[in-house]
Amino acid sequence: MALFAVTLEQIASFTKGALVGSPDLVATGVSGLQEAGPGDLSFLADASAAKDVKTTKAAALLVPQRIEHLACAQIVVPHPTLAMAQVVEKFFVPHRLPLGLSILVHRGVDIVIGEDASIWPFVTLNDRARIGRGSILYPGVFVGEGSVIGEACVIHPNVTIREGVTIGNRVIIHAGTVVGSDGFGYVQEGGRHHKIPQVGTVVIEDDVELGANVTVDRATFGRTVIRRGTKVDNLVQIAHNVEIGEHNILVSQVGIAGSSKTGHHVIVGGQAGISDHVTIGDLAMVAARSGLNRDVQAKEVVAGAPAQPRLEWLKSMAIVAKLPELRQQLRDMEARLKALEATPAAKPAPVSKPKAASKPKTAPKRKR
Repeated sequence: MALFAVTLEQIASFTKGALVGSPDLVATGVSGLQEAGPGDLSFLADASAAKDVKTTKAAALLVPQRIEHLACAQIVVPHPTLAMAQVVEKFFVPHRLPLGLSILVHRGVDIVIGEDASIWPFVTLNDRARIGRGSILYPGVFVGEGSVIGEACVIHPNVTIREGVTIGNRVIIHAGTVVGSDGFGYVQEGGRHHKIPQVGTVVIEDDVELGANVTVDRATFGRTVIRRGTKVDNLVQIAHNVEIGEHNILVSQVGIAGSSKTGHHVIVGGQAGISDHVTIGDLAMVAARSGLNRDVQAKEVVAGAPAQPRLEWLKSMAIVAKLPELRQQLRDMEARLKALEATPAAKPAPVSKPKAASKPKTAPKRKR
């Protein structure tokens, strides 16, 4: 018996799409175009995948426009990729019943847990921690004193949420992430590094997702902030007093140093490094492996290390690609110059001195 069974009529109604085919046809799974089987729902992401449409074995496709002479059913929607994600979330993800509070949870005093929450074994809730309605905390999660987790959050195994942290609603934090670790702050005196106490906090707003093994440092004073809708990939470092704007994308292994700030809808590519006290404007893009040590204006696209406007960087890279050829040309020119210098120079022809011009004879003066 199939775990999932959804009619195309249900899917078309949910996505507000136009169904081409039998409304009673049942989808029992989801898959990509090439891997799809007879019971699967799939989708056409863009024109580049159109060649796979004719050979797919899927039961039905989500498509941006009707495709003629297609053997399987179609549901026409404006954005097939988004529609597919919504359908999978609605119909093809198991929804577990709330588990309540395990007897193997360590509880401090004055704990508040909302209804329909699921707190798995070996979770630690320190004093005055608050967990919102419908949130799930998997085994090994640590919630520090006075920290707040909002509603419908999912905190995966072995996440550490230190004291005094505030997390909004519908936040997802993947395994191994640490939120609220001390910022990297020291003052040097007498050859020693003296630790500056990190007494600030971290605020993570609604609908943020943090990947696995992300670190978000607490502020020295004040707040480190990740604003709503931002998505952070695995292995990202966000330092103390950083402010990440709304709906940012931070790809794997990005490092952001202290007190830097990004606007809304900023994209930072993988392994990019951002120096401290840098401001990145709205809708800007930082290419992968860039080294950014200056401010970036809104909508600007930068690349390289040190980062520069992308078009300038591409021109520089075109020259770099020709460096071996240019080096050989330089060596050839040096060899030719040495050969010319080694050849005895021809003696110049003697230069004759010009004769002195004769003075014109003057007529004798007549006596009056």
